[in-house]
Amino acid sequence: MSKTVAITNQKGGVGKTSTASAVVSGLAEKGYKILAIDLDPQGNLGFCLGAEIDNSPTVYELMKGTVPVEQVIQRNQGIDIIPSNILLSGAELEFSQLGREYLLKNGIAPVRGNYDYIVIDTPPALNILTVNAYTATDNIIIPMIPEILSLLGISQLRETIELVKGIYNPKIEVLGILLNKYDRRRILTKDVEEMAEIIAKELDTKVFKTKIRSSVSVAEAPAHGESVYKYSPRANTTKDYRQLVDELITQKGMKLDGEEKQ
Repeated sequence: MSKTVAITNQKGGVGKTSTASAVVSGLAEKGYKILAIDLDPQGNLGFCLGAEIDNSPTVYELMKGTVPVEQVIQRNQGIDIIPSNILLSGAELEFSQLGREYLLKNGIAPVRGNYDYIVIDTPPALNILTVNAYTATDNIIIPMIPEILSLLGISQLRETIELVKGIYNPKIEVLGILLNKYDRRRILTKDVEEMAEIIAKELDTKVFKTKIRSSVSVAEAPAHGESVYKYSPRANTTKDYRQLVDELITQKGMKLDGEEKQ
């Protein structure tokens, strides 16, 4: 059975999509069968992974129930992708039926067994799309940056996770908090890191040992149609993401049953 992870934070600019893209590409690089799901109306994950987002069916049609999952999945460079686009921005009003929290989970159910890992990129908001991601996933990663404003709203995030865990998905677990744009030389970084540890305890989780340093290659790679691993294999950020992927696949909630892939 596949392991599913949602990358989430209601605050924008914390490296959420960059993290999702790097995790997806890093797992694929190791030979795992991957499905990437873009649940953000901005469609950035699909763009990063080379998907067609304007003239093909997307996760919107999948959740609406007008197109089966097999027709929504695109394949590029060994990665299967369910893209998104701006049509998804009206989901809060349009998806109002009973059971709307299960639309994504039910939509991907027919193909879930085809993959080792499913990675979901969520919008920078706490709405019905986020709840769908949490209902469909086993695990959550919370990226944040070493800035005070990045800490705000974590309590709301915790409440949403607890709500979903109590009603829709009792198996969901927070794998950890991931610090992006990390610079140990800044005094503020140490202060925020200490506060992140406190927040992690409140969420019954941890701060990942791996910290992701800043690099322009993360922003440049999608424009060249490449993953950060191919575009800038020697960059510090690339090394950090590889280390993160290694750390992830050793986590209890991410280990594949009966497999010893390295």
